[in-house]
Amino acid sequence: RNYSIGDVIARFLMMKGKNVLHPMGWDAFGLPAENAAIERGIHPAKWTYENIDYMRAQLKRMGFSYDWTREISTCAPDYYRWNQWIFLKLYEKGLAYKRLSTVNWCPRCLTVLANEQVEAGLCWRCDAMVEAKELEQWFFRITEYAEELLDYTEKLPGWPERVLTMQRNWIGKSVGAEVDFPIEGSKEAIRIFTTRPDTLYGVTFMSLAPEHPLVERITPADRLSEVKSFVEEVKREKSRVGVEEVDKLEKKGVFTGARCINPLDGTRVPVYVANFVLMGYGTGAVMAVPAHDQRDFEFARAHGIPVKVVINPPGEKLDAETMEAAYTDEGVMADSGPFSGMKSSEGIASVIGHMEKEGLGKRSVNYKLRDWGISRQRYWGCPIPVVNCARCGAVAVPCESLPVILPENVRFTGRGLSPLESAEDFINSECPKCKGPARRETDTMDTFVDSSWYFLRYTSPAEESAPFDKHDAGYWMPVDRYIGGIEHAVLHLLYARFFTKALRDLGLHGLDEPFQNLLTQGMVCKETVKCPTHGFLSPAEVAPGARCVHCGLAVDVGAVEKMSKSKKNVVDPDNLIEKYGADTTRLFSLFAAPPERDLEYTAEGVEGSYRFLGRVWRLVADNAELLGTGPYDGSKDAALEGLPELKALHQASHRTIDKVTRDIGERFHFNTAISSIMELVNALYLFRQKEKTDDGLGRKVFREAVEAVVLLLAPFAPHISEELWRGLGGEAPVYKTPWPEADPTALVAEEVTVVVQINGKVRSTVTLPADSSEEEVREVVLKDEKVAEWTKGRDVKKFIYVPNRVVNLVVA
Repeated sequence: RNYSIGDVIARFLMMKGKNVLHPMGWDAFGLPAENAAIERGIHPAKWTYENIDYMRAQLKRMGFSYDWTREISTCAPDYYRWNQWIFLKLYEKGLAYKRLSTVNWCPRCLTVLANEQVEAGLCWRCDAMVEAKELEQWFFRITEYAEELLDYTEKLPGWPERVLTMQRNWIGKSVGAEVDFPIEGSKEAIRIFTTRPDTLYGVTFMSLAPEHPLVERITPADRLSEVKSFVEEVKREKSRVGVEEVDKLEKKGVFTGARCINPLDGTRVPVYVANFVLMGYGTGAVMAVPAHDQRDFEFARAHGIPVKVVINPPGEKLDAETMEAAYTDEGVMADSGPFSGMKSSEGIASVIGHMEKEGLGKRSVNYKLRDWGISRQRYWGCPIPVVNCARCGAVAVPCESLPVILPENVRFTGRGLSPLESAEDFINSECPKCKGPARRETDTMDTFVDSSWYFLRYTSPAEESAPFDKHDAGYWMPVDRYIGGIEHAVLHLLYARFFTKALRDLGLHGLDEPFQNLLTQGMVCKETVKCPTHGFLSPAEVAPGARCVHCGLAVDVGAVEKMSKSKKNVVDPDNLIEKYGADTTRLFSLFAAPPERDLEYTAEGVEGSYRFLGRVWRLVADNAELLGTGPYDGSKDAALEGLPELKALHQASHRTIDKVTRDIGERFHFNTAISSIMELVNALYLFRQKEKTDDGLGRKVFREAVEAVVLLLAPFAPHISEELWRGLGGEAPVYKTPWPEADPTALVAEEVTVVVQINGKVRSTVTLPADSSEEEVREVVLKDEKVAEWTKGRDVKKFIYVPNRVVNLVVA
């Protein structure tokens, strides 16, 4: 469906005379191929290239207008060489670095797991409990671009607001203050970030993330065992539910035994470790103000911690003892020293100013966005071009030595670290600095790296001296129309924007943003059966009486399931092509729903598209003799005045051209464009039945309309359109034939249908000459039989006319 949408736009623009770059490539590294290697005993390279060959053949059968001379594959050395080159340039600029980071670790398989390999806290392969483990990991410093990435969300008018909102939320800019809370009896301090410094006087406890480096350092010996046990419990819980779900867990915590000092009023504050505090956001420490934060309120009530009110609603005074929920709105500051009585909105700036003056804190901007961890402890990916030397540390491989080739003579067991760890010929290397022995980095890059700049490589895929030619990128970029699912809204699209800006700053091109317009297509779904216990079922899993064979429960036979390669519930296009042809397959996916909405796959819908194409074929094939003449030319042929049927068909042709042109080029409503073509085909069959094609003029008008059908259908169903166009005598291929232009004079309506409403409800319609005066309209409307019936014996109090569209009568 995605590729059909893109192909319609590409073919339409080609016919409009544009120079169109419509490329195809393969995002070919990654975990699925590695899993297949382990499960099937086949090398990922063999598995990947066989799949590429299979899918390339499918895409060609579908007739997509790709420029195959620009085809790229991210697992080919001539592509990932430039991944490595870009990595080295970012490393030189300090935008790539290495540090300790927590990963999912299977203690039985002795391997790092991706988030999707952790199922309910267990290893997907051996069901062992997954642990959190710290390993050295490589990162890209995307946070350096946080502000620009955020600013430019206001400069992308061609993007859906939904996607921009998701990116803004992911970047998560917060303006507030950083404050240090000294640890009692220690030189250590807990640094917090808060957007509500107006509530600082209401802090009654401190919450640390389990991974916070201060946890062990500030916990007294007699509390250390309990605290460590809680930290391990939380790590297991986070592995089970995923970081995104942590906030939904029951709020748990443990007292460290340490206290810190509120720098504003000197109060002693107990320090807890809490399961709902994330190390990845802010400083990993949260000042807890239970009276004015619901999460803190629930935690305080559960642990018997005091609640102190420091913000009251205007004109009210809250009682901390009887509060049933936190008060989180603005109000008036109370019990806040010199700031008491201030509006909370004013107090924020005043408190920050006071802290800066006294050296207690400072104004700060914080982002939820974290640096991008690109290390993967897996084989099937782009090798990171670094060696580790005992004397020199991490040393970059010289650019002239690229690519660092991924070896293929490795063993896959599914256990232990990456297979690269045992590839001695790969690991053992020489340090570029001291020429001593060194070990290659065995981490490979996140596959999002591959897909963060591929669009630039398309502009000059054969370039050998750089990732792409600067002039070619300047000519083609930015991408005018990017089509992809909403699942790419944050990570892929955000990384692509970051890479574009980073490569710009390396002097490789002059772009600020990669994609000018973004269209997010909906999912493809199909009707199936679903068991309340076992989920979606195959036909073999449904017993007589519509019951699940596993548990006997009644199933929902009208359930709709989203198709997914991972669920293995897709409809293979080869099967549809064999039965119906590629054009039917394309037409159905484009006609069944607007592109941004989910599409429900039905056999009836496919059959309907097939029947329509059959009607188009017969329209040309059965009227070959009539179509031997040239089309109607209003500038040369006799006028159509006094020939209402011919004139109506001529006008229908040009209205259809106008609508389809706007639906494809402006609105991307392919379903309504196809519907308009169907209406024109119906009009042609009706016209032919009335035998209005006997004279030369009638044949020309008929030919004009048939030509319009074939040309307008070409982007949607290119194969049948090509055949029919040749049958009509077309000399150039249909995709090189100019797109038809609507005649403005044929678009002027002579008559209009006006809707008549009585007291807001539609009661009739009347046909009138276009641009009739209000008096003329009133006369026709009031004489209409249906209107007369509804107004009989009743006074018309108001007569409201919207020209050429609607009449609204207000009657007693």
